[in-house]
Amino acid sequence: MRTLKRTRHDLADFLRARRERLSPAEVGLPSGSRRRTPGLRREEVAALAGVGLTWYTWLEQGRDIGVSAAFLDSLARVLKLNAAERRHLFLLAHERPPAEPGKTWCVLPPMVRRLMHDLPHPAFVLNLRWDVLGFNAHAERVFSFEKHPPERRNLLWLLFTDATLRELFVNWDEQVPLMLSSFRRDFARATNEPDIKELVDELERVSPEFKSFWRQHDVHAPCTGVRRLMLNGKAESYEHTSLTIDEDRHLRLVIYMPQQGGTISSA
Repeated sequence: MRTLKRTRHDLADFLRARRERLSPAEVGLPSGSRRRTPGLRREEVAALAGVGLTWYTWLEQGRDIGVSAAFLDSLARVLKLNAAERRHLFLLAHERPPAEPGKTWCVLPPMVRRLMHDLPHPAFVLNLRWDVLGFNAHAERVFSFEKHPPERRNLLWLLFTDATLRELFVNWDEQVPLMLSSFRRDFARATNEPDIKELVDELERVSPEFKSFWRQHDVHAPCTGVRRLMLNGKAESYEHTSLTIDEDRHLRLVIYMPQQGGTISSA
């Protein structure tokens, strides 16, 4: 529970505006004929949200009272808030956005696809499951994604099952466990998604190395650093970083840039 401070008056105005834009019919209530103001009444919102009228009235009046995340979720449902409005409600009430479950099903925005193809370095886009949703020609020359069917273009799967990709990474047995620890953070965000659990289960069945690494539960630092890649028979150093490309942090653009020196780090 947190106490509302400077945002409580903005919260009061926001709640009142959203209450007044809803008709009784939209929430399954009879319209009646003796309504002096538009939208829902405070007592109707309170009843639908499962709280007392006095408490909700205090909230809408901007009084300094505490609110729980569960109540805000219920209120967002009653007021039929969209995702942006729900996030705004949490920012006003808790001074932080709501905790949102990670999603693995995502669509690569066309503008990001254009940006990726305009980059002069290898770049590809991953979702939380590490499916490769898109890649540019430079990335194809390095990682050979196109030789795999779209349903198997999953970076984690390829790291443990594709011999060519294994040979690409110098000191594979040192680099890949670090990359796996980065995947574990994404796994923790999307544990409610069945397809990410299915991927882990399948890899445990087909790869003893994955099973061993996965059960060590290692977690390392954020994903930037330098990797050594074997290209044209020569080990080359590539600096890499990941850029979040959607507001909900479900997608990221991974970029590799040639660079000498550096230290190997996680993905």
